[in-house]
Amino acid sequence: MNTDGNAHKAWEALLNPDVLRPRLLTAAIYIAGFEALKDYVVSNVKQVYWRGFNESGEIIDPKYQTNVLAKNRSPVFASLLWLQENGAIDDGDVENFNRVKACRNALAHKLLSTLGADGLPAEFDQCFAEMIELLRKVGIWWIRNFDMPEELDQDGIEISDAEIIPAPLVTLQVLMDIALGDDARSRYYYDEFRKRFGERLGSSGKNPAEDLGKSKHRS
Repeated sequence: MNTDGNAHKAWEALLNPDVLRPRLLTAAIYIAGFEALKDYVVSNVKQVYWRGFNESGEIIDPKYQTNVLAKNRSPVFASLLWLQENGAIDDGDVENFNRVKACRNALAHKLLSTLGADGLPAEFDQCFAEMIELLRKVGIWWIRNFDMPEELDQDGIEISDAEIIPAPLVTLQVLMDIALGDDARSRYYYDEFRKRFGERLGSSGKNPAEDLGKSKHRS
């Protein structure tokens, strides 16, 4: 093994901004996406058992412990099992989550190797696609079963899956456009943000990035 050659290749990758920057940003976005997926799964399932607030904080139905958390010591896997039992996902989706998690761990725990000579894991593209698909699948199921306005059903309005874009996917797309897009794409959100909100930035309490992301995808 030519250790000197390997070390030279690793340092060349680490010191070359054209190599380091996209690898670092891509790894960061993947890790952020995985955290968004975990939070989306756990918080939505917990929301089913949320009963409001009292002087001690949130009120969570005790059935959350027996119906969800008792399934697995990890709240994430317990929530995935709840989703599976309720028909939102299947065995293949759980297997995909495990692969997505393994790739995330490889990125986080071996980041310097990823940024250097090794590059992104060989399965990175597949895992990224599986993460996006899992976010989409859970999001569409959740919106249809919990968030879809009743008026749509009453009025007989049909919404296709393609028209439903879960909020985490919008945020992830915004991050990818800003961090990895060309100059025009990376500047789009900030320029539109300034145009629309001006000095009122953040005053509405809404998520402007989500709104801008949706409008961009409609354009």
